[in-house]
Amino acid sequence: MLQYDDLTPPERAVWDAFPEGRLVDLRSGDPEEDDAVGGPAWGAGRTVRAEVLAALLLGANAARPGAVAALNLTGARIVGRLDLAGGDIAHTVHLASCRLEETVNLRGSATRTIRITNCRVLGIEAQMVRIEGRLELSRTTLRGGRLALTNAHVSGELDLNGATLEADGKWALFAGGLVAEGAVFCSQGFTARGGLRLLGAQLSGGLFLGGARLANPAGEALLADTATVSTLELTDGFAATAAVRLRGAHITNRLSLRGAALGEPGAALDLARVQVAELDLTPALAPPGGIDLRSARVEVLRDNETGRTARVRLEGLVYTSLHADDAPPAVLGVRGVRGEPGVRGGAARRVAWIRRSPGYSPQPYEQLAGWYRLIGHDDDARLVLLEKQRHRRGTLHPVARIWGRVFDATVGYGYRPWRAGGWLILLSLIGTLVFGAHTPTANKKGEGPPFSAVAYTLDLLVPIGGFGQRGAWHWTDPAVMGLSYALIAAGWLLTTAVVAGVTRSLNKT
Repeated sequence: MLQYDDLTPPERAVWDAFPEGRLVDLRSGDPEEDDAVGGPAWGAGRTVRAEVLAALLLGANAARPGAVAALNLTGARIVGRLDLAGGDIAHTVHLASCRLEETVNLRGSATRTIRITNCRVLGIEAQMVRIEGRLELSRTTLRGGRLALTNAHVSGELDLNGATLEADGKWALFAGGLVAEGAVFCSQGFTARGGLRLLGAQLSGGLFLGGARLANPAGEALLADTATVSTLELTDGFAATAAVRLRGAHITNRLSLRGAALGEPGAALDLARVQVAELDLTPALAPPGGIDLRSARVEVLRDNETGRTARVRLEGLVYTSLHADDAPPAVLGVRGVRGEPGVRGGAARRVAWIRRSPGYSPQPYEQLAGWYRLIGHDDDARLVLLEKQRHRRGTLHPVARIWGRVFDATVGYGYRPWRAGGWLILLSLIGTLVFGAHTPTANKKGEGPPFSAVAYTLDLLVPIGGFGQRGAWHWTDPAVMGLSYALIAAGWLLTTAVVAGVTRSLNKT
């Protein structure tokens, strides 16, 4: 049991000021000397035992009538462990520019607003804490320990702006199941060595990591699987040297990576099964580890060239609207994609985007084509479906690939049926010139129609009906006879391709 006579002068100052919530400032006035980094050198005149602070917060010195008790201490070296586990703390706490030599223990406690600003702390254990107010650790450094908020409940904001978390273990912020009714701010120079673990967190006010820098050699930089967040901003130069993983997260408003710098070798973005109203994939540097969007559900997807050049997984991705922030008015072709005059460049860029996904999956093509049909761009939809067939061709047996190439060259898998007309005109011209330069032999002299090179060529090319030429004349020259057989085969091939192509076109569009 603490006795007033046993307290040191700075402890008595804190004790006396507590009932009225008055500030006790132990700083010297020299900014360099008052930096908490040099806290171990502060003498007895600036040292306060943690047990004194705990006693006050747990009711050792009651508030005076007409005043609100609070702990308001600046510039102190706090020795010993500040242990408030399981306590019911009815007072606000503000520690500024202090150095806490050991871990702060708030496990299972119920408290009001806690502000530990511009301080140095070993670590904070606050599992299952209930804070009726805000938790502010702005510009504070946690070095050696961690910030543990597992299953904690904060009714106000969680402010980590400018804070530095340097954990010895895998996780710098261990906050699975955290419920924060206000926003969670980790901006303005926030850095972490060790991951931010927010599995299943409920952050109704949003999570803001603009400009934050995260590094975790032992695992993910940000792990927020199945979290529910209103808004998640990884913007304005946000950087991570490890994976950002949000599998199955539900983001009710917006997930933005605008201006994020994810170019470090270990960086990756895992958005598998995420549900989000608006996804802004416009980073400044794409993650070398790729972007995983498998089975994601997105209302509005916005990206740029940087986001599209990343290695991407798109199987099962569903979106309602698609926008490119950097789209030029038109492009005739993209490397690796057969661009065609008159076709919008956006479709070619989107096909190249899909092609960056490993392996072949028809769903991304069907999703993109469906979106183009929805907005009335049927030509673009047909281009996408044509490229789907070309991609699929590479997965087929060699014989099927040969037929696929023929089908592509003749009618573009049914999405370019006019090509068959071009082939017919070319073959008709060749046949007319060759047959017109030679003299055929009549099958029966004096019978049948007179010879016409044009009609004879069409008779060979069109397998249905005829002009009576093919049955009336034949050739003795082997080369000309070979051409006639080739035209017959080409005619059947073109007819088959046209029928199959028209059928496919009618079924798809």
